[in-house]
Amino acid sequence: MPKNLSIKFLLISLLVLFCVWVIHPLKEKINLGLDLQGGIFLTLRVDMSKLPANISEQVRGDIVDRTIEIIRKRIDQFGVKEPSISRQGKDQIIVELPGITDRKRALKLIGRTAQLEFKLVSDDEEMIQAAVDGEVVAGYELKYDDEQKPLLIESTAVMTGDSLADAMIGRDQYGRSNVKLEFTGKGAGMFANITGANVNRRLAIVLDGQVYSAPVIRERISGGNAEISGNFSIDEAKDLATVLRTGALPAPIVIDEERTVGPQLGADSIKSGVNATIIGGVAVIVFMAVYYFIGGILANIALILNILFVIAALVILKATLTLPGIAGIGLTIGMAVDANVLINERIREELKLGKSIRTAISNGYGRAFPAILDSNVTTIMAAILLVWFGSGPVRGFGLTLIIGLVASMFTAIVVTRLLMDILTLKWKNLSLKMLQLIPESKIDFIKIRGFCYSASIILIVIGLFFFAQKQEKSYGIDFVGGTLQELKFERKIETDVLRAALEDVGLADVVIQPDKKTPEVVLIKTKDTRADDIIDAFEKKFPDNKIEVISVESVGPVVGRLLKRNAAMALSLALLSICVYIWIRFRDFAYGVAGVVSLFHDVLVAIAFCALTNRPVDLLVVTAFMAVAGYSINDTIVTYDRIRENLRLMRKTTFRDIINLSINQTLGRTIWTSVTTLAVVVSIFFLGGKVLHDFAFILMIGFISGVYSTVFIASPLVYAWERK
Repeated sequence: MPKNLSIKFLLISLLVLFCVWVIHPLKEKINLGLDLQGGIFLTLRVDMSKLPANISEQVRGDIVDRTIEIIRKRIDQFGVKEPSISRQGKDQIIVELPGITDRKRALKLIGRTAQLEFKLVSDDEEMIQAAVDGEVVAGYELKYDDEQKPLLIESTAVMTGDSLADAMIGRDQYGRSNVKLEFTGKGAGMFANITGANVNRRLAIVLDGQVYSAPVIRERISGGNAEISGNFSIDEAKDLATVLRTGALPAPIVIDEERTVGPQLGADSIKSGVNATIIGGVAVIVFMAVYYFIGGILANIALILNILFVIAALVILKATLTLPGIAGIGLTIGMAVDANVLINERIREELKLGKSIRTAISNGYGRAFPAILDSNVTTIMAAILLVWFGSGPVRGFGLTLIIGLVASMFTAIVVTRLLMDILTLKWKNLSLKMLQLIPESKIDFIKIRGFCYSASIILIVIGLFFFAQKQEKSYGIDFVGGTLQELKFERKIETDVLRAALEDVGLADVVIQPDKKTPEVVLIKTKDTRADDIIDAFEKKFPDNKIEVISVESVGPVVGRLLKRNAAMALSLALLSICVYIWIRFRDFAYGVAGVVSLFHDVLVAIAFCALTNRPVDLLVVTAFMAVAGYSINDTIVTYDRIRENLRLMRKTTFRDIINLSINQTLGRTIWTSVTTLAVVVSIFFLGGKVLHDFAFILMIGFISGVYSTVFIASPLVYAWERK
């Protein structure tokens, strides 16, 4: 073996061993996203609307930073493993809590302002009655205790939680849980003076506007201690002590977005996602081995290494693997084959021209490289925008796609070339036989372009008409706001009974959809963010029927508008950047415009099928749109590259004939690369679970449309442009 090949083989072997070492053992090394291990994702907004309007931006920034620090302390005492808390924008905070199962408790702990106040209570019966009758009593406010007895308390607190030194869980004389308070030295003196001056009066302990207790002061209390009593469970007392100990939030917080995934759904997602990827991958491997023989076997080796490199890169970068990320790995399996199919088809053409094996291999790789580079770069550009504008699972998909495409270029161009050179040097008479199920065609695609344009326009117009007619129903809660939650009851409850329970609490306009396979599971969609109200209503109405929260997605209108804007921006920039890149690479504006028109065609066809099949457009669907845009341009670029090559080689042939010839020459490759990618996507569609169902459906429609637009739209448009 020549020295240069030996060095390459050694370096690649060392790289493989390094990757194996990096990922072993995989369960301990890979960082699973919340959608796979279960947990809570929150977008919090610090509400500064009640603060003075003239405070500086620096003070506002300090308030957000203090809020983050207090939330961090609360979560640390809650015992969450590896939480993530970060600032986003001017007033938003992103919180990720992996493995949390008690959703309501976690939300209450994080969102509680914990503003503790001590206020004196009036015992004037006339003033109390006046307040109960609706009159405004100056300097006082009307509250009610646990027994719903009216309390007239002073508006101004005589003492606040700022004087608190510690808070801990305790028990009263009857063994019930309570919270014991310990004041600072200064606070103890203040409390002693207040109690000493108000003996025989009631002192209300108020937390976030709610009166917890209002005991009568029997004597001066000088020990610097007090207690909050109530009907607390142990967890409630513990959490209350935690929020008091860590301090009150400087401003209230609003939950703009919540995405909760139960542990069972996460486990099911891993199982279904991995199984779908494996089955789709095996189908691709079998096809390549059968269709291209030796070339296919080498491509399969590269494919396995590609998966290894992707997983190792995720571990090294400490990236989070999400469910769409698993789909991204599956998608890169199909797309990695793209380059190998292109190379093998090029080698086939060279062998047909009578070239030797070594020359055919060299020319095949050399002529395939520009198309491989261009097609992968355009897809990577779309994936970068997904990482830039996306969040959570969407960003995970984009990152996985980028890593997979870079790895696939390396394995297709470097690894398979090295293995091919080693084999042909050892066996000089090696036969690179390949099947050819799609015969050479001589279809006049330019002639039928008018019919194809008309068919596409009709389909798109019909689909967009239905999309527009549905208005907000065309979008998921990601873009219009609302709550989508999946609940599992211990025993099945009829939809009418559930609806009646919600109507009793003012939730009549609710969509309730039982699961066809599991009747105990129901999907509930509301226009506003009232997930807790729904769960509370069911728990009170059906106390003997245990409820399990499988998932909750809640998006406020502010975040909904932001997500919609970011999605539109990402999609627009992806199409624009692809247009500019093609224009630069092919030095002709016609190619860029025609390519982007075909991309718009594929995305609009996907939107049309969303409307026609009643699938709402949400973040994952927009992610699929961008994946379609990035992938469908691959076939177009390969055809464009062949047009460019034929223009250089056939100077006397008409432009029309060159376009027809180029499309026919690349038709087999276009079909087979789409078939291999679709094998993975179809597997995800049927076996990947309900979370990825719509995502995979859009990819299927988009990839099929991509083949159609490449053949019947993109290249004929270049001809029409040049002709005019």
